[in-house]
Amino acid sequence: MTAEATAETVIPLVEETLQVSKRLVETGRVRISLTTEVVEEVLRETLRSRYAEVERRPVGRVVTEAPAVRQEGNVIIVPVVEEVLVVEKRLMLREEVHLRLVDGEEAVEHTASRRVQHAAVERVPTPPEERLP
Repeated sequence: MTAEATAETVIPLVEETLQVSKRLVETGRVRISLTTEVVEEVLRETLRSRYAEVERRPVGRVVTEAPAVRQEGNVIIVPVVEEVLVVEKRLMLREEVHLRLVDGEEAVEHTASRRVQHAAVERVPTPPEERLP
């Protein structure tokens, strides 16, 4: 063996390494615009009402005590008494007030305003020179 044959050859070993990282990239923008409109709506409802028809009926009868309020059918009778001076005091039924309750219905419409908003979304791309690195 010669000196040349015993010489070692050195081969360098090389290894590649990978490095993974993240970065923020702006790829677009969004523009949102709100519009408000006033909408007229017709509100419909049936209103119930009750009123009293008053009829005064003269009676002119002597009674010993005040009659009680009474009801006959849909009529409420309210007695009205008066003390009359005679040689003696007597209770005189002067009149009765008859109240008849009458129900009624009336359909009404009322226009009311309310606000309604609508959102419009529009995608706006970012120019390449404004994107984040």
